[in-house]
Amino acid sequence: MNVRRECVLPPLLLMNNVIISINPKAGRTSPMQKAEELCFRLREKGFTVDLLTDLDEVVEKANVRFATGDLRVLAGVGGDGTAATLVNRTAPGTPITLLAAGTANLLSKHYRLGSNPKRLADIIERRKIKTFDAGIARCFSGSDTNSNGGSYERLFLVMVSCGFDADVVSGVHRHREERYRQGHKKGAHISYFSYIKPVLHSLTGYKFPNINVEIIPKEAGAAVVVPVRWAFLFNINRYGWGLPLAPFAKEDDGSLDAVLFSGRTVFHAFVYTALAQCFSLHRYLPSAVLQQGVKFRLTSEADVPFQLDGDPGGCLPLEIEAVPNRVTFLIR
Repeated sequence: MNVRRECVLPPLLLMNNVIISINPKAGRTSPMQKAEELCFRLREKGFTVDLLTDLDEVVEKANVRFATGDLRVLAGVGGDGTAATLVNRTAPGTPITLLAAGTANLLSKHYRLGSNPKRLADIIERRKIKTFDAGIARCFSGSDTNSNGGSYERLFLVMVSCGFDADVVSGVHRHREERYRQGHKKGAHISYFSYIKPVLHSLTGYKFPNINVEIIPKEAGAAVVVPVRWAFLFNINRYGWGLPLAPFAKEDDGSLDAVLFSGRTVFHAFVYTALAQCFSLHRYLPSAVLQQGVKFRLTSEADVPFQLDGDPGGCLPLEIEAVPNRVTFLIR
């Protein structure tokens, strides 16, 4: 009697393809050398690797290979903006990881991924997966700096903010893109020093206009409206150089943490920053509100800028909503 035997390979043996997506403009210097080393390390381990700089090609290949079950991971070489771009452009469930090459690298620091190609190659080989929430931002101003105008929506992974710091971010990126268009060799790369001039400009020019924040809480209850001058919505409890503005934020709790300040001067900004650095004491100030929610609407009569994961997004009004378990991430 002939017995037909079928050999079914374990799922991880099928996932032999790795795509490395490099953002040539990320961080302080070109990250190409790190990307090439990661590619070399992975090939040493027997993986089939594509190293790509064209985002459209990255997205097309990643979506096809994820659909066929042959994608081990899509590895972005860049910062928080790089990770958000990959999540926005790929199918839900696509496994993504990061080789830190941006400026702040908040997501990479949160999951201790680091910037060492050999270490990330080992992480990719082990393939430990975590799913966590994202936020979705819907803009209606038609002033989005990353599109051709009109309404749009975009996922963010770390945070969104409106007000003073978003004004600084807009200034940094305007200067960055101008230098890039002019052909400066290192003009597209930024560091913390790139923020000095925009910070000084915002210190003298930003007026801290009023922002109305409508919060729909996670638990059943009526929406509340809070008038403030500076608004942050966090998915992950990291900001800037690691400032704990939202000490209780968790990326997998189905909600976002609002941190709202009503102070209207630069002095207040310094106070908030200093107290946040000291065991998050800012949360005890009467001019600070910390509250969780699942949906938010931010409006202002003035042109108040906002930023998403360190990239300028446009001006208010803005609607924000938590998206549970949207991100599939490969962690340490």
